[in-house]
Amino acid sequence: MATPTADPTLGPVLARTGDERAILDAFLDFHRATVLRKARGLSDADAARRLVPSLTTLAGLLKHLTVVETNWFVRLFDPQPGDVYLTSQADADASHTLGPDDTVAGLAAAYEAAGARSRAIAARFDLDHVVPHPQLGEVSLRWVLVHLIEETARHAGHADILRELTDGETGAI
Repeated sequence: MATPTADPTLGPVLARTGDERAILDAFLDFHRATVLRKARGLSDADAARRLVPSLTTLAGLLKHLTVVETNWFVRLFDPQPGDVYLTSQADADASHTLGPDDTVAGLAAAYEAAGARSRAIAARFDLDHVVPHPQLGEVSLRWVLVHLIEETARHAGHADILRELTDGETGAI
């Protein structure tokens, strides 16, 4: 019986013998791309449809993860005057709440742009670089990358379930 192999073009597979930074970046980018794939191809109405009791929708996940990227990378590692790190439940709820002009295409583009900005910011620092955090005291870039992998992967799982409930499409990626 043949041994199944992983898709050799997937970032985490390509980085399997890379250094720590390459592996962290590959896994985060993989999960970012998975969330985008789960939302693409849906109508705006389908992506905004609430299928679970919480505020979680496919479109809302794109909006939320854009805020997450901005909060963790921009506001901590490249803060601008007036930037405020978001910490409240109201902020979290607002990050999932869609406005009348929110579209899958626009939310996906914003999420891609936030990911690109996060990558550029992170590339300027060593993994051991530490910044102040309003709730945790201090965090290293390494910790933030691992946290974002966890956060994005968790929401990719949500997106996978929501997509299956929406149109029956399944698949890990």
